[in-house]
Amino acid sequence: MAQTAALTPETISLADWRTTARYIDHSLLRMETTRNQVIRLCQEAVHYGFPTVFVHPCFVALAANVLHGTPVKVGTPIGFSLGAAHTTVKRFEALEALRVGAEELDMVMNVAMLKSGETDFVQNDIRAIVQVAHEEGIVLKVILETPLLTRDEKILACELSLAAGADFVKTATGLFGGATVEDVSLMRSVVGTRARVKASGGVRTAKELAAMVGAGADRIGTSSGVNMMRDLGAPELA
Repeated sequence: MAQTAALTPETISLADWRTTARYIDHSLLRMETTRNQVIRLCQEAVHYGFPTVFVHPCFVALAANVLHGTPVKVGTPIGFSLGAAHTTVKRFEALEALRVGAEELDMVMNVAMLKSGETDFVQNDIRAIVQVAHEEGIVLKVILETPLLTRDEKILACELSLAAGADFVKTATGLFGGATVEDVSLMRSVVGTRARVKASGGVRTAKELAAMVGAGADRIGTSSGVNMMRDLGAPELA
């Protein structure tokens, strides 16, 4: 298959699987996830060239050990899944994650406080984790949980994330609904080039991934990366 410079809905059927793979945060965040599944996740990421795996904090050290010496980074969510923990707890969780090997962090925004009009709290909550991440040169993404927000709240959440210094805004955890093309496009229009956009939640096919990229997503969080690779003709991992 011929490689493509960019991935769009029109070119997805011709896209080289390696191009698609570079967009994917290979994620496994189910409650029942086991050690062996995390090990397999890491092996898949190396095999297909996914830039990052995302695992629960308790599995960060394991993933970091399995991926040592490879280009694949280990990411983990902070404040998962509701984002309602105290800021000090989120900060400690981030510090611990970095201590045991995390190289990217996705923090869940405090939706309850946003909907309560506590914008200073929300911005300071994000900034606290941004500071932890940036002191170690680590990327920080903010999960907005877009399925629970109004259009105005989505715009405000993006603006607060930018003000706090976040590197990415991200659609959702996937627990309350998923990413939509409309939300990704809106988020991109707000952040422009000041931050990147991650689409996550319900992106299960290469065609859906291409639509998100076409709408402005820089990264896709999904547990369906292997199926996408298979659909695009990538060799199977033994």
